Amino acid sequence: MSQIKCIGILTSGGDAPGMNAAIRAVTRAAIYNGFEVKGIYRGYKGLITGEIAPFKTQNVSNIIQQGGTILKTARCQEFKTAEGRKIAYDTLVKENIDALVVIGGDGTLTGARIFATENNYPIVGLPGTIDNDLYGTDTTIGYDTALNTIMEAVDKIRDTATSHERLFFIEVMGRDAGFLALNGAIATGAEAAIIPEISTEVDQLEELIKNGFRKSKNSSIVLVAESPITGGAMHLAERVQKEYPQYDVRVTILGHIQRGGSPTAHDRILASRMGAAAIDALLEDQRNVMIGIRNNEIEYVPFNKAIKNDKPIDRELLNTLRKLSI
Repeated sequence: MSQIKCIGILTSGGDAPGMNAAIRAVTRAAIYNGFEVKGIYRGYKGLITGEIAPFKTQNVSNIIQQGGTILKTARCQEFKTAEGRKIAYDTLVKENIDALVVIGGDGTLTGARIFATENNYPIVGLPGTIDNDLYGTDTTIGYDTALNTIMEAVDKIRDTATSHERLFFIEVMGRDAGFLALNGAIATGAEAAIIPEISTEVDQLEELIKNGFRKSKNSSIVLVAESPITGGAMHLAERVQKEYPQYDVRVTILGHIQRGGSPTAHDRILASRMGAAAIDALLEDQRNVMIGIRNNEIEYVPFNKAIKNDKPIDRELLNTLRKLSI
């Protein structure tokens, strides 16, 4: 621990609301504890191109309310190679950065784990992804804001769905995780959620129609997680038109609107707690861990567990949705 004098921060992968709050918390908690701080721009790419700048308290003033990330983010194929990671390590040595805090999702932490192992280098990760798919934390930074964005959008679509007596398939993000679709469906009073975790077990569309989900309603909303497993909203709408032509079907794909916007209070507080905890972890000589919050308590989750373990969907939430959508 005595060797660490300077801490680098980067954001990588897809942006998530609350990343700026996390950058602010890491920077200020580090300075409070006597460390120097350097911001690395454009994720792992910035380590290879050397886009690095000293960060003081004022660098992170007035950013807690901003969406996106002031450090920018980028995909970096070069970092996936041993040669690229060697350049990144040499950059860290040259810049006198002794430890890293990385903020991002599954791909970001996978890169961090490989890099940390190869170079015996201290890295702490923060789970920044709207998908909420990282094991070891109840929620990830950005998830709550994205959920609220979905709720606002679906509330508006509900107005037109009701007026025209239509069936709407609304596609939300989440990749291979159905958290946004399932909780979004409960929050908006949707009739169903089609999620990848269940798609391999049953034909969710067939089950939906068979259960007579429109018996008491003249319009319906179904949230669909974007995923090759579910097929996405367009695929399901095409199936309905072919197999159940009596329904007037429409599709809305919410897309990147879910990633933007000012973070909610929940995400600001979560990111602030996690950012401060990242510095505590380094002070405690922790390395190669992700900061998680479970049952409102900070936990250090080894990268291996956070990346490799699947985060299970709460089946009870599925039952709740079924009960409430009659």
